[in-house]
Amino acid sequence: MSDQNQKQRKTKNKFWLKVAGVGLVAGLIGGGLSLGIGNVIENHVQTASTNVPAGSSKSGGTKVNKNKANLSNQATKAYDSTKDAVVSVINKQEVQSSNQGIMGMFGGQTSGDSSSSDGSQNSGKLQTASEGSGVIYKKSGNSAYIVTNNHVVKGSNALQVILSNGRKVDASLVGSDSATDLAVLKINSANVKTVAEFGNSNSIAAGQDVLAIGSPMGSEYANTVTKGIISAKSRTLKSGTDGTLTSVIQTDAAINSGNSGGPLINVAGQVIGINSMKLAGSSDGSSVEGMGFAIPSNEVVKIINQLIKNGKISRPSLGISMIDLSRVTTDQQQSVLKLPSSITKGVVIMDVQSGSNAQTAGLEQYDVITKLGDTKITNTSSLKSALYKYKVGDTTKVTYYRDGQSHTATLKLAK
Repeated sequence: MSDQNQKQRKTKNKFWLKVAGVGLVAGLIGGGLSLGIGNVIENHVQTASTNVPAGSSKSGGTKVNKNKANLSNQATKAYDSTKDAVVSVINKQEVQSSNQGIMGMFGGQTSGDSSSSDGSQNSGKLQTASEGSGVIYKKSGNSAYIVTNNHVVKGSNALQVILSNGRKVDASLVGSDSATDLAVLKINSANVKTVAEFGNSNSIAAGQDVLAIGSPMGSEYANTVTKGIISAKSRTLKSGTDGTLTSVIQTDAAINSGNSGGPLINVAGQVIGINSMKLAGSSDGSSVEGMGFAIPSNEVVKIINQLIKNGKISRPSLGISMIDLSRVTTDQQQSVLKLPSSITKGVVIMDVQSGSNAQTAGLEQYDVITKLGDTKITNTSSLKSALYKYKVGDTTKVTYYRDGQSHTATLKLAK
């Protein structure tokens, strides 16, 4: 091949290399230009879409639509059937005032002064001491009867009831029972149109829907309804003011101060419990929510029937004074009471009343009661709870320890 041909071939190769290079550079520049334009357009769109639009609609146009929710369900029907039977209960007490005069300023007392030792006396004026709730459950002739809590009416000098229509009427106390924390009031039935019905509290289930009705925080919020479930069919708590253990229904329906005495109802509108208390905190100071308790309706009916009939509850008594065994030191349990080490719970008799049931059965001071009937006794509360299941006149067995030995005696239960 001649030198001239080789030069021509080299010249053609250089030409195509230049073309390829120019094409590559143009492609890169074109791609970059295309990408740059795309970013500009995207940023413009984003900026334009987030800008606050100019002007405003002065004609409004928003409207309230027809409510699509069903306003009548089991809960609303249950509430409507019972609400007019629920009342607020007002506890009125005499105002305490000082009547010492100028002599009292110097620690003296005028002649004939009838005031108490601290210089206070009742002024005769009544003021509201507390408020609670109640439910009308019976109407007979000119009288209507209300069940509420004993602690709602305790210490009252006068009682008033605010009906569901806002009318305020006077009430009288028929009877009360501190052990179950129940009380019955009576009012004139002239303005009473609705009475509540009791359901069977043995026929309930955990998880069942319930409503609590009452006046939380006072009559200003009368007929407030809260909804929840039955959290537990039975809990054992000290519901009375005398420390007696009793079985109660646990619910998470909101119960607050002022709800006491109001009804806990099922979705059929039947009263299955009387709201009595709530647990607001634990022993370690932790706050607690959704733990309310109600006295079961079956227990309520049994107690209020006796209160209507007798004005009080007659319960058997052992005729002893006692303390929990847990309050006695381990050394004294062995040296004084001479208990076996296996006995760690029970009740120690500190005194036996002359002529009492306990004395008749042969019980003595320092005997340790561990069983009443078939119920194990762990403390004074459990003894009262077991004893109150009996009626006056019933006979039962009592198991106790004396000088390290177990004994059994027969008790004839009287008042």
